[in-house]
Amino acid sequence: MYKLIVFLAIGTFLSSTLIGQDDERNNFQFGIKIGTNYANVYDGAGDDFRADGKFGFVGGVFMAVPIVNVLGFQPEILFSQKGFKGEGTLLGSAYKLTRTTDYIDVPLYLSVKPMEVLTILAGPQVSYLRKRKDVLENDIQNLEQIEEFENENLRKNIFGVAVGVNINLNKLVIGTRAAWDLTTNNGDGTSQTPRYKNAWVQATLGYRFL
Repeated sequence: MYKLIVFLAIGTFLSSTLIGQDDERNNFQFGIKIGTNYANVYDGAGDDFRADGKFGFVGGVFMAVPIVNVLGFQPEILFSQKGFKGEGTLLGSAYKLTRTTDYIDVPLYLSVKPMEVLTILAGPQVSYLRKRKDVLENDIQNLEQIEEFENENLRKNIFGVAVGVNINLNKLVIGTRAAWDLTTNNGDGTSQTPRYKNAWVQATLGYRFL
């Protein structure tokens, strides 16, 4: 009987403690994340264009701001590498082109948290183009060109959308995303290169400090 009373007392204490704990969905959160993009491009003008995707680094910080009940706001600031791989023929000579573009991505997600372990995200994204690196290989030579995009004709601020989910495992956050640009970076329209828009999927591992 004594053991039963002790067992019931401990069970009651643990139950009341768990019930009294705050739901983490209602708490402000801040963390860091790193991972990889798998990016490609599509032709905003509708012309026939084929390219292969490439992997790039992504990393940055995120915040989760509760609004009401299961709804919240999650902004992120990320360094994000995109680009593509392509090949073709120029003047009878075959070539391969690998393009890597460096962006600062700022997605502004509306978050829905049906349970603590799962967060569903969707919202607009602004991307700032910082640098482009092209590596051109052909039968004669290999050329590498890096451009910092100081030409004001280029639209360096690009608008897009992103969707994804987070799996929340205590302090660890496993994230997946899919995103694509809605605008090109050809500025006032007099420049035709680059004309293509980015599309990418993303996988990250994050850590929440709060």
